[in-house]
Amino acid sequence: MDKYVCEPCGYVYDPEAGDPDNGIAPGTAFEDLPEDWVCPLCGLGKDVFVKEQ
Repeated sequence: MDKYVCEPCGYVYDPEAGDPDNGIAPGTAFEDLPEDWVCPLCGLGKDVFVKEQ
């Protein structure tokens, strides 16, 4: 599964780790995150994330 980076703040969403503090289980692909999920660091939406190269 691909990692995604929040361009404004640099947070990396790693699907193997998920985002347990916000109810996202490990193993959740970025594409499967809820549409209202936001970056846990800066609070911006999924639309500012890009696939890590």
